[in-house]
Amino acid sequence: MAIELSKGSKLNLSKKEPTLKKVMIGLGWEMSSNNVMDLDASVFMLGENGKIPADEYFVFYNNLQSPDGSIKHTGDNRTGLGDDDDEMILANLPLINPIIKELVIVVSIHEAEARKHHFGLLKNAYIRLVDVESSREVVRFRLDENNANFTEIEFGRLKREEDGWHFIASGVGTSIGLQGYVDKYV
Repeated sequence: MAIELSKGSKLNLSKKEPTLKKVMIGLGWEMSSNNVMDLDASVFMLGENGKIPADEYFVFYNNLQSPDGSIKHTGDNRTGLGDDDDEMILANLPLINPIIKELVIVVSIHEAEARKHHFGLLKNAYIRLVDVESSREVVRFRLDENNANFTEIEFGRLKREEDGWHFIASGVGTSIGLQGYVDKYV
């Protein structure tokens, strides 16, 4: 059974799941109305200085794989329709370049301002980590539904520490746009 985290909680994956190597990061949500929104998952692979070491370490719908091959985005789901994960990112933890200390997983709404879309129009948003080899869900974090002012949300982080990889349930919303995150981490 998966561990359910609350906002701000941290789980030492390396201690809880010592054999975990390949992880599927699943991101999901449902529309609370008849709106169709295009949400985009992105991963910022940060070095010690909190910045991406090169543009290729920003994995998103226009760059589906990190240069070391450790992170792969499975592609853009433009409607969010259907059950299960709406967007997925595959991470092979042992292959992640040692200069990378943190993975920041952000979901943004495409053309949010122009379409007057925000996360308050969604319900049941979550991030989950699944052990690819066993197909077992390891951890899940459900975002609260009070996100009406946000057009982007940092769903979670994977952080490399001395004792291994940790998952942090963030749930931090902003309205800076995806470009705002790019400016922050470049």
